[in-house]
Amino acid sequence: MSTTNSAPAAWLTQEAFDRLKAELDHLSGAGRAEIVQKIEAARQEGDLKENGGYHAAKEEQGKIEARIRQLTALLRDAHVGEAPADDGIVEPGMIVVARIAGDEETFLLGSREIAGDSDLNVFSEKSPLGAAIVGHKEGEKLSYTAPNGKDITVEILSAKPYAA
Repeated sequence: MSTTNSAPAAWLTQEAFDRLKAELDHLSGAGRAEIVQKIEAARQEGDLKENGGYHAAKEEQGKIEARIRQLTALLRDAHVGEAPADDGIVEPGMIVVARIAGDEETFLLGSREIAGDSDLNVFSEKSPLGAAIVGHKEGEKLSYTAPNGKDITVEILSAKPYAA
């Protein structure tokens, strides 16, 4: 059985790519070594069935390994480059202001990883909203069907490249 990943690559700024690569390098090296030491120290405490420190360390190890897999896949498939052109056409890497079902919303279209620690709302270009608005221009009105089956109207008010 073979599967293919036909999902489009995530767009990342060079800064976001470098930050995520540094995180991956840390987790793959020092992060793994630290958790192995924690597990070994907890194991030395005795009975593993009732050893809360051991179980916590093993859970932390699972989270680290999951994050390593996530980062590896993201960075392997990422499209790294300059911000998109400031031409008012919606594409990944842009801050979009849109009237969605009557409410004005501002969000980044792309990966949560681009926004880093900011409190900016992020919608993936693979989400129903993201897929519906990619390629549309400022001033355009459209509608898309939400996962709950409702038709949602959207008006693109502005689309500007994201700057960290």
